[in-house]
Amino acid sequence: MKIARVFPRRNNATPIDALAFIGSPDLFSQKIEVDKVHISVTFTWDIQEAERLYKEWNQIAPTEIGGPALNQRGEDFIPGMYLKKGYVITSRGCPNKCWFCSVWKREGDLRELPITDGYNVLDDNLLSCSDIHIKNVFAMLARQKKRPIFSGGLEAKNLKKWHVEELFKLKPKEVFFAYDTADDKEPLFEAGKLLFENGFNTRSQNLRCYVLMGYQGDTFEKAESRITDTMKAGFMPYAMLYRDNTGYRDPDWIKFAWVYQRPAAMSKRYKEIVKA
Repeated sequence: MKIARVFPRRNNATPIDALAFIGSPDLFSQKIEVDKVHISVTFTWDIQEAERLYKEWNQIAPTEIGGPALNQRGEDFIPGMYLKKGYVITSRGCPNKCWFCSVWKREGDLRELPITDGYNVLDDNLLSCSDIHIKNVFAMLARQKKRPIFSGGLEAKNLKKWHVEELFKLKPKEVFFAYDTADDKEPLFEAGKLLFENGFNTRSQNLRCYVLMGYQGDTFEKAESRITDTMKAGFMPYAMLYRDNTGYRDPDWIKFAWVYQRPAAMSKRYKEIVKA
């Protein structure tokens, strides 16, 4: 079956093959012959745009809207279908029930999927998987031509010595962790210690950390403190600005977070802090 996939907007993970489209049909897409059109919606604030696109694409072929934004539970991962080739998901769901996260509500408990080839791992919580699954994921990554990226994030409190030893062998381009709430601080420092004791260093700056900010009750001072702690733990921070279901982001928070979303601008400060 020939399926066109439509996305409300493009990002780094959007497929780029001939049957992947952004927004409204153009002159080329109006001439394609497909059996179905799938409009994939990741974020709730794009639902209204997806509904508009549905009316346009439904004139070309029977059209469906789906994706995480509609609380649609993910099934087995199909490489290149809704994510660019090279991006891979080997498990879905998460045992945690974080207030700010919709994964556990949508996907339920952790479940392991058949492992397919890719280099950029987007699993919700890879380190909560069984040891054999994690080992098989690492073995798959070792076969790839590109250095692995763990942009889905690894949970610091689940990090073990053998994980670090295997990660070091893979020579990852980037490994992301997360500092979402206050109880993440101690595990992040422990993870940093474990990583640096087993081969990793701060010179490569490939240890990254998402830092959630801008949620109700948060302040610039608190966010700045988390950023500093993240660097002291040995990780290069990346600001993740909280959004509600409408997608609204406070302009003052956007301005504050901007500098922490640019690694080049952070590098000097990072070097100063990790050497302090």
